[in-house]
Amino acid sequence: MLYDILRSKVIIAYTLFLFLITFSLFQLEADPGKAMLSVLNIVLIVVPLVSMVFSTIHYFNSYEFIELMLSQPVSRDKVIISEYAGTALSLSAAYLVGVGVPVCLYNFNATGISVILGGCILSIIFCSLAFLASVKSRDKARGIGAALLLWFYFALIYDGLILIILFTFSDYPLEKLTLVLSSLNPVDLARIFIMLNMDVSALMGYTGATYKDFFGSGTGTIYTFAVMLLWIIVPLLLATRSFRRKDL
Repeated sequence: MLYDILRSKVIIAYTLFLFLITFSLFQLEADPGKAMLSVLNIVLIVVPLVSMVFSTIHYFNSYEFIELMLSQPVSRDKVIISEYAGTALSLSAAYLVGVGVPVCLYNFNATGISVILGGCILSIIFCSLAFLASVKSRDKARGIGAALLLWFYFALIYDGLILIILFTFSDYPLEKLTLVLSSLNPVDLARIFIMLNMDVSALMGYTGATYKDFFGSGTGTIYTFAVMLLWIIVPLLLATRSFRRKDL
C-alpha cells in the first residue's frame, strides 16, 4: 500500500513541486535566512492544504479496496489505521525529499531542523484531520468540502478570530489566554515553533516576548510537541471509532 502511494503521480508531482520551489528560493536569495521565511509560508499554507485534499481523495478512491479488505478476517481498526499510516508516511516522505533535502544543503541548522520537523508534523496532523472528515462524510464531494473548510479555518479564519479577541479585550492581560488559544491551532503552534528558532519573535506582535519566554524554553518545546501529538492522536482515534461503527 505504501509503495503504491509513493508511486502515485500526485505524490511524485507534489515532491517535485516542493523541491523546485524550495531550491529556487535558496537560489534567488543570497541570505538563507530570508529564503527560510519564504519556505515557512509554503510549510504553513501549501503543506496542510495538499495533505488534507490528497488524504481525503485517497480515502474515497480506496473505498472499494477497503470494502474488499473488510470482507476478509481483518479488523476495521487495522484497515483504517493501515490506510492512514500509508498516507501519512507518503506525505511525510514527499515533504522530507521536497523541502528537507534543499534545507539540509543550504541551511542545515536549528532553523532548518525546525522547518523540517514542523512540516512533517503538520503533514501527519492534517492527514489525521482529513481521515476524520472523510470517515464522517457520506460521499466524496462532502468529504473534500469538509477537508477544505477545515484547512480554511485553521490557515485563515482562526487568525482573524484571534485578532478580533485580542483587539476587543486589549485592555486586559491576555498573555496566558493567547498561549491557550495558540494550542487550539496546529498551524499556529508550528509557526511559533519555527519562528522562535529563527529568532524573529518580534514579528509575531506584542505577544512575541511572551511566546519567546514560554515556547522558547525547554518546557515550552515539550509542551508544543505534546499538543501536536494530541492533534495527531485525537482525530485519528475519533476517525477509527466512527469507522468501526460506520455502515459500509
